[in-house]
Amino acid sequence: MSLQSLLAEHGAEWLEECLYLDPAHARAYAADAYAFDSQPPPAVFLPRTQTELQRVVKACVEHDLPMAPRGAGTGLSGGCVSREGAVQIGCSRLRRIVEIDPLDRIAVVEAGVVNLELSQEARRWGLYFAPDPSSQIASTVGGNFAENAGGPHTLKYAVTRAHVLGIRMIDAEGEWVELGGPHAPMPGGDLLGLHCGAEGTLGIVAELILRLSPRARAVYTVLAAFDEAEDAADTVAAIVAAGVVPAAMEFIDRVVLRAVEEAFELGLPVEAGAVLLVEVEGSAAAVAAEKERVLHECRSHGVRQLREAGEERERARLWKARKHAFGALGRLAPRYATQDGVVPRAEVPAIVRRVGEVARAHDLTIGIVLHAGDGNLHPAILYDDRDPRSVRAALDAGHEILEACISLGGSPTGEHGVGLEKRDFLDRLWSGYELEQMAQLRQVFDPQERCNPAKLLPSGAGCGEGRPRHRRGILP
Repeated sequence: MSLQSLLAEHGAEWLEECLYLDPAHARAYAADAYAFDSQPPPAVFLPRTQTELQRVVKACVEHDLPMAPRGAGTGLSGGCVSREGAVQIGCSRLRRIVEIDPLDRIAVVEAGVVNLELSQEARRWGLYFAPDPSSQIASTVGGNFAENAGGPHTLKYAVTRAHVLGIRMIDAEGEWVELGGPHAPMPGGDLLGLHCGAEGTLGIVAELILRLSPRARAVYTVLAAFDEAEDAADTVAAIVAAGVVPAAMEFIDRVVLRAVEEAFELGLPVEAGAVLLVEVEGSAAAVAAEKERVLHECRSHGVRQLREAGEERERARLWKARKHAFGALGRLAPRYATQDGVVPRAEVPAIVRRVGEVARAHDLTIGIVLHAGDGNLHPAILYDDRDPRSVRAALDAGHEILEACISLGGSPTGEHGVGLEKRDFLDRLWSGYELEQMAQLRQVFDPQERCNPAKLLPSGAGCGEGRPRHRRGILP
């Protein structure tokens, strides 16, 4: 079946208004923010309403065209890249905030609503949407749901799944399906949870019911600078061991610090080996007590400088150092690749050391940003895409870092999803039996594999040939 016959049969005005076939659009939608995988799609659909979205999906189903859903394109694993001739279906025009109910603390929104815009709209009622990926200024809540996104503050408040009560989606046959509802938890099997993090392989989400959270009464934020990155990493474990669960605890190394300071002139301690950005929030009494424990552990581990945010403007400046970190790295090299792995908190010092070893072995510069409280590592590998040897070194370094995360008892992805990049790491985590069950689940919802083909599961998944598990504590 061809795209041309679809156009011949469905050449209505609504289709022409949301269909883009020119090469410029194909190039613009060839990749997400992951640098190593790209493929221009044969067509790009940008429906303006949920009705148009269903019409597009039904037309693709009727003509047996695979589909690759897309949000804002801020993903970092190739999750929305077209494979097997999949047309791109973008949801970025579905931008309505349908309802905010401040009494029940819920929001009903379309999938293309930008994460930060939802929190800004909810602010008038003293509420916000807790998941806050670093891309929140651009990423959509539909994309956050597809990847089960995290962010700095999910250390205390959990990832996207904990804040989604229900969805309205179009399944692989083009029919509407509603899962969950405004009064979760719902009895029975957790189908909503199954779809969160499925990366668009089970259908396309059009609308979400989201849980909003009240803003904290008191907030304390401090930037703690250390001479050595290892000292900052050790402080992370000490703060948690002291019984403090910060709202956020971010690790930023010297490479990233210098890039941010050069870009924004925030007065950061660029000679430090690394800094921790720690935030605690809650009642005034709880914040006062946790503040003292945080400062005590920082001083016990050789902190060289403490910069406390005395007002909201200063707090925003400190968070700018974190939220704009990756954008600033573009000043240092023609390209960089942002990785995403997870280790147990106790292994944070070990993975920081290992990243340094990998960088030296491949003669690369690698900056580290780390959601330190939950061990979610984001090394940024700088390279020159004009030099094939540099590209090869960057790829090899990324793979070695992810292998190290697995060997330390962690995972090759925490919040960036599997997409194309990580799918062949999954047989290091799961047995052939487990992978086959996952493949069969996907077949239940999408037997023709029209939805985002070639993503999420290893190539060949379902044949029962996965390698033995390599998770520490499961097999020797």
